[in-house]
Amino acid sequence: MAWIPWSVQADDVEVTSFEHDAYTERLPDSEVEFEMLAIPGGTFIAGSRDGDSGQAEDEIPRHVVEIRSFWMGKTEVTWDEFDLFHEGHPASDRENEAALEAKADAITRPTGPYMDMSFGHGRHCMPALAMSHHAAMEYCHWLSVVTGKHYRLPTEAEWEYACRAGSKTAYSFGEDAGMLGEYAWFEDNSDDQTHMVGQKRPNAWGLHDMYGNVVEWCLDQYEPDAYQRFPVDVTTVGPVCLPSSDRYPHVVRGGSWVDSPAKCRSAARRGSDKSWNQSDPELPQSIWWVADADFVGFRVVRAVEEQENLKGLRSKIRKYAK
Repeated sequence: MAWIPWSVQADDVEVTSFEHDAYTERLPDSEVEFEMLAIPGGTFIAGSRDGDSGQAEDEIPRHVVEIRSFWMGKTEVTWDEFDLFHEGHPASDRENEAALEAKADAITRPTGPYMDMSFGHGRHCMPALAMSHHAAMEYCHWLSVVTGKHYRLPTEAEWEYACRAGSKTAYSFGEDAGMLGEYAWFEDNSDDQTHMVGQKRPNAWGLHDMYGNVVEWCLDQYEPDAYQRFPVDVTTVGPVCLPSSDRYPHVVRGGSWVDSPAKCRSAARRGSDKSWNQSDPELPQSIWWVADADFVGFRVVRAVEEQENLKGLRSKIRKYAK
């Protein structure tokens, strides 16, 4: 795995002014559109504080991170959007290995699942779910091709920065977990279902469902000791643990409709594992779907100025990956 932090001295923690505008993206040859919000660049303190309720070892030590300006989806990607990719709009190669070997920029698309991957949660304006990290990355590539803009998954650092929206508390709205129901669908109020995106209050930067509904894939490979690699006396710029050819583990953030308030905290980290797809009867198991993870989805980002190590990044997963 490639761990690539860029570091510079830091004197303060701050959010810079906005330098780009929000916009609405309409997918070609469809009525489907989604909003991208402008997230200002700046620095923040990542990780959790000593004494935070629910703190885990993989959330420490705290460290200062600098993030470049980017756009982020106002909501999680919905089935309305993902189905255009999944159902062949436009037509494309389906065999990932053959397509990528023949043409590096080929569009690959999920094979048909053996079951309804919405798990009865509904589709219109509902968060797309149960796709693998590979599928989420390939959706971003497809989206980039059909729009002419470079979309990708957020790095873990970008995700936490956007979730916090300038806050330093356990949640973007403060310390009181009793307020979580105003911002999130989680175990106490979800009625064992996902819900239409954008129904709860947004954070200070206008982002909905950063807590709850579905946990969200980040770009990074998950490493439980990742934060221990950060220097304590300098700011780390644009950190990312680049994904490898292994299917697991990858980072998810934000908690879901089945999770407790502690798992929805801004600093809470989690890694995917093989149990998320243990019910898949196919041999080899699908690289596109996770049959036991109807709690995972994603949202997209787009950098104003992309950092070098993320340019042209594609999933390295192949059919027989571990």
